Amino acid sequence: MDIKKIEILEKSTHVFLKFGIKSVTMDDLARELAISKKTLYNYFKDKNDLVLQIIQTKIEFDQVNCMRAKTDSENAIDELFKLSIYVSNMMKNIHPSVFFDLNKFHPDASKVLHEHKWKFVKKSILDNIQRGKNEGLYRSDLNDEIVATVYVSSTDLISNGDVFANFDMTSDQIFMELLNFQLYGMANEKGLDYLKKYDK
Repeated sequence: MDIKKIEILEKSTHVFLKFGIKSVTMDDLARELAISKKTLYNYFKDKNDLVLQIIQTKIEFDQVNCMRAKTDSENAIDELFKLSIYVSNMMKNIHPSVFFDLNKFHPDASKVLHEHKWKFVKKSILDNIQRGKNEGLYRSDLNDEIVATVYVSSTDLISNGDVFANFDMTSDQIFMELLNFQLYGMANEKGLDYLKKYDK
């Protein structure tokens, strides 16, 4: 991919995450990125195309990080923590309106992200659950489908501003609380002993 295009995608992502998608125009982006609008349109047909390519690039990056967490972790618990810390760090800097804007004004990009979450991410969690069972860290009686569905749904739950509106916590803090709740429900006695490592 063209280096200039990569730079525009990265910088545009930061602008959208900070201010939301709807409120930022292509004129705003050109000004923020210190480039001409003509340069912007040389790489992207319109704002919809730009948002779609940002989502596609993010998905590719997510998939690389998921695979790295899987191969670089000691066991299933370590893997799930690494994945969740990655997600949590992303959530720190997301403007509350981003997911709403994406769903309402950029349906193509929203559909691509939705498919990524419910295919790739869910499969990654299902694989993690099976790994944890095989390693003797997760309960053997877990309903894999339900547990994976709850995990994937947690980001939607958090992005719905009404659910946790009265909590004095950031999105990433809420996400990690939900992870702890889920992990302690998934772990067997051996897994719970291992989790004490993270409590310390």
